[in-house]
Amino acid sequence: MLGIGTIAKKVFGTPNDRKIKATRPIIEQINALEPEFQELSDAALKDKTEELAKRAMAGESLDKLLPEAFANCREAAKRALGLRAFDVQLMGGIFLHQGNISEMKTGEGKTLVATFPAYLNALTGKGVHIVTVNDYLAKRDAEWMSNVYGALGLTTGVIYPQQPSDEKMKAYRCDITYATNNELGFDYLRDNMKSELTEMFQRGHNFAIVDEVDSILIDEARTPLIISGPAQDRSDLYTAIDKLIPELTDDMYTLDEKQRQVTFTDAGNEFLEQSLHRSGLLPEEQTLYDPESTTLVHHVNQGLRAHKMFTRDKDYIVRNNEVVLIDEFTGRMMSGRRLSEGLHQAIEAKEGVQIQPENVTLAQVTFQNYFRLYDKLAGMTGTAVTEAEEFQEIYGLGVVEVPTNRPIARKDEDDAVYRTTAEKYAAIVETIREAQAKGQPILVGTTSIEKSEALSNLLKQAELPHSVLNARHHEQEAQIVADAGKLGAITIATNMAGRGTDIKLGGNVEFKVMEAIAANPDTHPDEVRAKIEAEHSEAEEKVKQAGGLFVLATERHESRRIDNQLRGRSGRQGDPGRSSFFLSLEDDLMRIFGSERLDKVLSTLGMKEGEAIIHPWVNKSLERAQAKVEGRNFDMRKNVLKFDDVMNEQRKLIFKQRMEIMEAKDLSEIAADMRHQVIDDMVDQYMPPKTYADQWDTEGLYAAAIEKLGIDVPVVAWAAEEGVDDEQVAERLEQASDEAMAKKASQFGPENMRMIEKQILLQTIDRKWREHLLTLEHLRSVVGFRGYAQRDPLNEYKTEAFHLFEGMLDSLREDVTAALSRVRPMTEEEQREQMALFQQQIAAQQEALRQQQEAAQATQADPAQPGAAREGFDENDRSTWGEPGRNESCPCGSGKKFKHCHGAH
Repeated sequence: MLGIGTIAKKVFGTPNDRKIKATRPIIEQINALEPEFQELSDAALKDKTEELAKRAMAGESLDKLLPEAFANCREAAKRALGLRAFDVQLMGGIFLHQGNISEMKTGEGKTLVATFPAYLNALTGKGVHIVTVNDYLAKRDAEWMSNVYGALGLTTGVIYPQQPSDEKMKAYRCDITYATNNELGFDYLRDNMKSELTEMFQRGHNFAIVDEVDSILIDEARTPLIISGPAQDRSDLYTAIDKLIPELTDDMYTLDEKQRQVTFTDAGNEFLEQSLHRSGLLPEEQTLYDPESTTLVHHVNQGLRAHKMFTRDKDYIVRNNEVVLIDEFTGRMMSGRRLSEGLHQAIEAKEGVQIQPENVTLAQVTFQNYFRLYDKLAGMTGTAVTEAEEFQEIYGLGVVEVPTNRPIARKDEDDAVYRTTAEKYAAIVETIREAQAKGQPILVGTTSIEKSEALSNLLKQAELPHSVLNARHHEQEAQIVADAGKLGAITIATNMAGRGTDIKLGGNVEFKVMEAIAANPDTHPDEVRAKIEAEHSEAEEKVKQAGGLFVLATERHESRRIDNQLRGRSGRQGDPGRSSFFLSLEDDLMRIFGSERLDKVLSTLGMKEGEAIIHPWVNKSLERAQAKVEGRNFDMRKNVLKFDDVMNEQRKLIFKQRMEIMEAKDLSEIAADMRHQVIDDMVDQYMPPKTYADQWDTEGLYAAAIEKLGIDVPVVAWAAEEGVDDEQVAERLEQASDEAMAKKASQFGPENMRMIEKQILLQTIDRKWREHLLTLEHLRSVVGFRGYAQRDPLNEYKTEAFHLFEGMLDSLREDVTAALSRVRPMTEEEQREQMALFQQQIAAQQEALRQQQEAAQATQADPAQPGAAREGFDENDRSTWGEPGRNESCPCGSGKKFKHCHGAH
């Protein structure tokens, strides 16, 4: 008997069917316009763009312009690339324009699909970003599709790492800009560290189309983008805290070695508070439980961990006045590795060696919060439906399955489950041999580089020639994928590999043409193409007769989406194909999810070695297991995002304030408002409302006026006058400080004073924000303990982060006011010193940036690079060699390991 849901679907169709049906009339309109646009000259296509842009600027809705814009774009693509977009490609473009994810199978032409909504939305003049997963694809797609945009009269730019500033600025000013998610995110952060509007690259966030949207918005969104730099020297803090730890008695802390955790007891917290008050680290009126104490509590906890959980010569050694960590599994020294969040510095303080500065976060943003900045977001991929809930909840993106241009002819076989990994691999090798014997191309998917290399060794032993796809070199990757559809080709690929280039049966014509022309430049391109196309159609037919591309997966991934990506490589554009998954009970997913029950079933069936169980039930149970894992991973990402959302609201406020400051011509009013607020707070503190004159601290107010406002005024005498109250004192302080600042402005000149105010405001905001980010990091690391007291850590974090932000804004006003009160014209000598110091800082920053870029570009370093010999090294005197470890570089500077050089003698 059919359920109500099934009957409803039969009558009304699924929600996806209804969305597809709604686009049919629009596609009919676009098709009806085709003859009209075919008649237009090349110049007329560009004129049409101008006309549509004027209408868009005049307020006509993009939805109304869509049929004409899509028809114009289709005609331009046909002329520029020789490709006429199918109806389903127009459909995918409509869904992208509406702010959805278009799920389109591999080979359906997603790169071309993106041009339609990109062109339409670029008509507003606000720019469109097309986001790709790597730099190679960004450059390739920009170069390829710029032919279409150029034919329409639009400009195309591409963003890539280490790009010259003027080139990057120009690329962001283009109508369509191709870039990777990393570069866009980092440029957003860098822009919000600039001090001039003219230096900012990005011009807002209008519309983004994300290619491989599942990879970028889910897989890569697990880790935030962070720009870090060296912190201020806090050696004194670490040293002062370190002196307190040995005074603790056993009842002041609890140590859990199993969980590797150590925490203070109530007695410990009480002792600490008193000690920190005595040492001056904690102000008298402040307790350890105040939000302002978060950073101090964090460092005290790290000091306790350093003393009670890290043992010298077991967890680390002290060598050459440096704390070097020891790998607990191998017992080897890990030179250059450091513990984070101040823990390494706490150990350095404990051992009395030089305390190295820790790195601090200067700016950070998660991909989730970066992409939510866009007014409209869209994405495309071959696999998104399994993560539809996450896309909707986090980004507000709907997922629409776009039908394929031709029906899918691929045969998806049920999973084959073997007892052991050895049996599974034996079956895989045999299956590959059989498929290759009949000329069928095979794409073998593995879950890691190590496993792909292990399988490669097995195929070598079986004397089966093959290619291994290495994801490190994208150009090479594209070439291997292009060849993967050739007759009898065997290609091993990790799940990450093979994106951006279609596997075409019989091989890729474009790649063959390029290769032939490169090999013989004198031949005419048309002749080369004609010859290769004839050869290709023959090869393609042979591959089709052999069964098309065979995708063979060596295990299931945690996510169904990754499995579907691999499977979707076969059967493009209605081609024949086959896919099969080979599993064993020793695979990670099988091991974690009920392999014991399955093992009993296999035993009961009395299966022989080398036999597999193949049944749809196995597929169903595995997919349920994968759905559980996906749900758990989503919950983890959602939880991280909830904490980041708290910071994100504050980040947007600070960045907005910076923008307003940069846009403002005159900041004297903002500076005056800040100064007046500081005066009100000072008067409230030293002359509280509704108190008597004998309760006022006028001496304190006098000192504060000198320190914070830079003015020496008779506050004590004012307060002693008959009938003077706190409001009148505040008014006189405001008048005196306004006069002092007006005098200062006349000394500097109005224009210089405006520039000084802007720079001081921006520098102070940036410094305070950096300090605030560090405090929030520390708060995040300790707030989890509130759960033990039956309090929700997220709510606690929200409350305390809000109080900390309020405190930061208060201290921001004070710091800006104090800095402006201290500023004075420089003497010529001071100017020379300042300029020299400034040039040194610029040089140091450039050197640090150069080193960062070199480190980022460096592939795996060659361990045998020669270097300078150790100072005082004498080949004939062993006492000058120091005590190098066997696997360390030899002190002679050869670059070889000590055991292979002087240590071998």
